[in-house]
Amino acid sequence: MSTTQNIDTLIHARWIAPVIPKNRLFEHCSLAINNGKIIALLPRAQAEKQYSATDTVVLNEHLLIPGLINSHNHAAMTLLRGYADDQPLKTWLEEHIWPAEKQWVAEEFVKDGTELAIAEMIKSGTTCFSDMYFFPEQAASVAQSAGIRAQITFPILDFPTNWAVDADDYINKGLALHDQFRASDTIRIGFGPHAPYTVSDEPLKRIATLANELGAPIQIHLHETAFEVEQSLQQHGMRPTERLQKLGLMSRLTQCVHMTQIDETDIAILKNSGAHVVHCPESNLKLASGFCPVDKLHKAGINTALGTDGAASNNDLDLIQEMRTAALLAKGVAADASACSAHQALQMATINGACALGIDDITGSLEIGKSADISAIDFSGISSLPIYDPVSQLVYSGNGQQVSHVWCNGKLLLQDGELQTLNQHDIKIKALNWGQRIGREQ
Repeated sequence: MSTTQNIDTLIHARWIAPVIPKNRLFEHCSLAINNGKIIALLPRAQAEKQYSATDTVVLNEHLLIPGLINSHNHAAMTLLRGYADDQPLKTWLEEHIWPAEKQWVAEEFVKDGTELAIAEMIKSGTTCFSDMYFFPEQAASVAQSAGIRAQITFPILDFPTNWAVDADDYINKGLALHDQFRASDTIRIGFGPHAPYTVSDEPLKRIATLANELGAPIQIHLHETAFEVEQSLQQHGMRPTERLQKLGLMSRLTQCVHMTQIDETDIAILKNSGAHVVHCPESNLKLASGFCPVDKLHKAGINTALGTDGAASNNDLDLIQEMRTAALLAKGVAADASACSAHQALQMATINGACALGIDDITGSLEIGKSADISAIDFSGISSLPIYDPVSQLVYSGNGQQVSHVWCNGKLLLQDGELQTLNQHDIKIKALNWGQRIGREQ
């Protein structure tokens, strides 16, 4: 006499792309979930015999993928979406963004802006994001409440902002936040030195020491523009990566964001240190910052993840569309149509991001024992037909609006396109109010 095992959730799907094993695709299979974790991936007929679920979800025209990981974001900057478009990076930052931040950024701004960003990310299939912004305690709180996974890297600069007065103040406040969330299953706190040109040697050395002691991640904007590299050569006599290596900041804990201006010296430092690259193609294109040589990084064995950057320089947080841009740009830069395949682009947005954030034992792929962080993409629409390769279809013609369901830690965050842990109406009203307030001052 056969008996069925009682579990929390059983998802039947047309296709499942687990990411690990690489380049695999399962058809007419199911995911079994219990206590927030994946316990089986098996044929549907077998799953129906083996399990009895509290919730059974049938997705006959859908692709299941690991929840997407946005490895670099400034979430609260959704409230500055479209605020200062079509400006060079230096002008954009110094004449528009920084003055606006000085005027508006406070706890309420960060709370409301982060909530708007998380709503947008969940609705487009993201289950984990890395954030670097002021008042990080607000971002951490909102993320925890929404049920999304997050790496919160607290900002560190030499100069005062609305959140702190100097590098020591940023670090001390960040360490207190680290202690507050030390036991959290979904929120990880790390160091966020803004860039080599905004943080001096002594704070960078202190960050390297503390991060190593705590096993905490470090995320830094690095080699974003040619000017940054030239300035470093003039002021320090070495490239930014060389300076960070000398200061002890380049390690497996380090996430290097942008990296549009790199040579063989930089590649060697990345490879030898085990540091990760976070590629933000749409932001780099919009700000004309340069091109990250993704194909070279892949061939060198350097882990390369994907991020959107903030909505003020993207201007959306749709990681599915970011995959498409990353794949197409990599081909153009390498002059090779085989560079950055659809499966590689999906890896950048999932398992590579998990590796960069140091959580690949928890998430990033649909493997037994990992957290049930899952996104479902609806391929029933006209623009998705016909379907020969669902992963290729996702990367080259997909977008976040096709996401129907999202789970994080086995908890349903999005059901049939509707948010389950956030109030979309309230978020919309607050965003419109901020737009009116800020717009009046432009």
